[in-house]
Amino acid sequence: MEKENCLEEIEWLKQELEKVKSQFYIFYELTQAIQTTLRLDEVAYIILTGLTARQGLEFNRAILFLIDEAENAIKGFTGIGPIDAEEANRIWDLIEKQKMDLYSLIEVYRKIKEGNIRPKLMEFTHSLSFPLNEKSGLIYESLHEVVPIYIDGAKYKEDPLVEKLNLKEFVIAPLWSKNNPLGVIIVDNYITQKPITEENIKILTMFINQAARAIENSKTYENTLLRAHTDLLTSLWNYGYFQYKLDEELIKAKRHKEIVSVIMLDLDDFKKFNDSFGHPAGDQALKEIAENLKKCTRATDIVSRYGGEEFALILPNTSKKDCLVVAEQIRSFIEKQKILNYFFTVSIGVSTFPEDSQDKKQLIQKADLALYRAKNEGKNRIVST
Repeated sequence: MEKENCLEEIEWLKQELEKVKSQFYIFYELTQAIQTTLRLDEVAYIILTGLTARQGLEFNRAILFLIDEAENAIKGFTGIGPIDAEEANRIWDLIEKQKMDLYSLIEVYRKIKEGNIRPKLMEFTHSLSFPLNEKSGLIYESLHEVVPIYIDGAKYKEDPLVEKLNLKEFVIAPLWSKNNPLGVIIVDNYITQKPITEENIKILTMFINQAARAIENSKTYENTLLRAHTDLLTSLWNYGYFQYKLDEELIKAKRHKEIVSVIMLDLDDFKKFNDSFGHPAGDQALKEIAENLKKCTRATDIVSRYGGEEFALILPNTSKKDCLVVAEQIRSFIEKQKILNYFFTVSIGVSTFPEDSQDKKQLIQKADLALYRAKNEGKNRIVST
């Protein structure tokens, strides 16, 4: 009997050792994967893949919410996992047939960004937003916790978060950065209804600390990137940020089958103004033109100084027809503004995705060519491709 007990104990120790080895493997692999990028969306995808992959923590769903201080809200950032049983069977069968490992699953994100795959849960998560106050219930309360919390959703049926995600049994894990909450990650077994054990929560707790650091580093990088991409003279975005955001907007447009328009704008005869009134006056004029551009555009539009006296605008989800209306508003508004006792005019070129091109470089070139046509045809006008 004593020998049997000893053998059982040895077997149990072997199983525990395998678990520990597996956990170290997961953390090592995810650490390596996270270090391949500083882009927040990519870091988040890698983290959530680790929480849901068979080689990872194997939860059915993992959803990330981040605090948006500007909007005083906690907003859905991204989510991984099936939205219903039908999608679950399709996804899991595909993973099994293709023998997809952790890196294969991470690589899928490239196809998602290109718009070739449109995960339902990810799109639904993007639509979720909760005010940063007590009315939001569990998701707000959890921000003030320091460790993951197990929750029985049946006790919170009227909670906004539980109701939106149809949560049953789940864990909500707060993410902290330098004594400030960043957001939360929610995991559950929505499809399989597999119980969440203390062991699951213990491993999740270890993983969440690593995830919070990675997200913090990524946010710091992106904030630094934004500061580096601000034009010092006009406070508009600069050339680099215009290129970066056009990439982002085209990826989104491809994913959601939307339209993006580009405006290239140049001040007419600006060299003559500089030669007549001096460069300090020219700088002041550029500042005031920048303010006028902001007045004529929406908060969702990206207005940038492209270089010298040339400006570039990105108008998300805007058709060519609507873009031409905005362009005319800009042209007409600037023409009527007296800046330093001088009336400026502008020439404008317009191009639209996907109508004119599906390639970023070509889209810019077409707007630029239209701009130079406007110059050659007499200035103070708009030309579209």
